[in-house]
This record gives sequence, C-alpha cells and structure tokens, in this order.
Amino acid sequence: MPSSTPVRAVLFDWDGTLLDSYRADTQAYLKMFEALGIPWGLDELARHYSPDWYRVYRAARLPRARWKQASRLWRRFYRQQKPVLLPGTWRVLRALERRFTLALVSSGSRSRVVGQLRQFGLAEMFRARVCSEDAHQRKPHPAPLELALRRLHLEPDVCVYVGDAPEDIEMARRAGVLAVAVLGPWASRQRLRAARPQAVLRSIIELPAFLGRF
Repeated sequence: MPSSTPVRAVLFDWDGTLLDSYRADTQAYLKMFEALGIPWGLDELARHYSPDWYRVYRAARLPRARWKQASRLWRRFYRQQKPVLLPGTWRVLRALERRFTLALVSSGSRSRVVGQLRQFGLAEMFRARVCSEDAHQRKPHPAPLELALRRLHLEPDVCVYVGDAPEDIEMARRAGVLAVAVLGPWASRQRLRAARPQAVLRSIIELPAFLGRF
C-alpha cells in the first residue's frame, strides 16, 4: 500500500530481476555438479536454490574444503553463457531514474556484476552498488541492503527494494524497506507471497505504474 512518506530511491536485485540469467545460472550449476560428481539435476536445484550459493553447497552436501573449487567451476561454466537483460529493463530504468535514485544490491560477485553492467551500458545508472564481497552477511540478512542505504544516505522508509526471490523480500522487510516481488523462474507466486512482500508484479515492466501510486 502507498505510504505517507514519498519514495526517494528504488534498489534492485540483479540476477532474475533485471538480468535474464536463469539459463546461465542453471547451466553453470548443472555443469558444476557434474564436474564435482554430484547427482543433481534441475529438480534438486530448483528445490534448494538460494541467492546465497553456500546454501546450495550445503544442501548438496558438498564438503566446505571443496567450496572454492565449486565456485571456480561455476564461474568458468557461467562465462560460457550469454545472459541478456529481461524485456523492458532498459526502458523501465530510464523512466525511473528521472524520478528516483537507483541502486543495486546483488548476491553476485563484483567482477561479474560490474562487468555485466558495463556490457549493457548501465554502470552509471546506479548511485550505489553492493555485491557479495561488500557486506559481512548475505541475503536474507539485511546487511547488504543496509550498506546500500548508508551509501545513499537514506532512511529505509523512503526506499523500495525489488527482487525475484523470497530471500530478497525477507532482506527488505528486515531492513525496513518496502519490498516488491517480481515473478521469475526461481520462485513461484505462492513462495513469494509467503515471504510477505508489499506487492507481487508479473514483470519489471509493471514497476513504473506501481511506483506511480507513491
């Protein structure tokens, strides 16, 4: 529901929210599992997927001593993929930047995310960028989002966070930020609603109209 406090900033998740990375993510994971001898397929990955890949490693019962190897393999296989922006992303961001401060809070590594932002000409659009290396905790802990708010010098009640996973929504709620869910391939509408967002949108294209109510 619209609040009495005007929204000043919109913060985004990256993978699955702005970047159409589902195929790239899944292919990198499946090839990584195969290389490590882990008998996981799409069903297992879908059940245990999290923006915090260490949760995936734990669910797959991968020994901690092999986590660095797993991450190296994932990055190698991901580089073979060519993810693109989700339809309407560029147009939506261009429309929103006229009215709001934009920022990014991603679980992805800084080198990958910043490289992709430059690739798509979005690097200068986000006033703050928080990646996996920047905060001492990962989603759904509020630390990454709280760090972005400090960098923006803004209070939570004037900010919106947009993501496609339950962990995104939980992080936003715990940080006191209005949480907006966008339907993606990783989480069903039921799972997203269970995380208690303020709104669930079918795609990022609906975001400007939703924010027009504030």
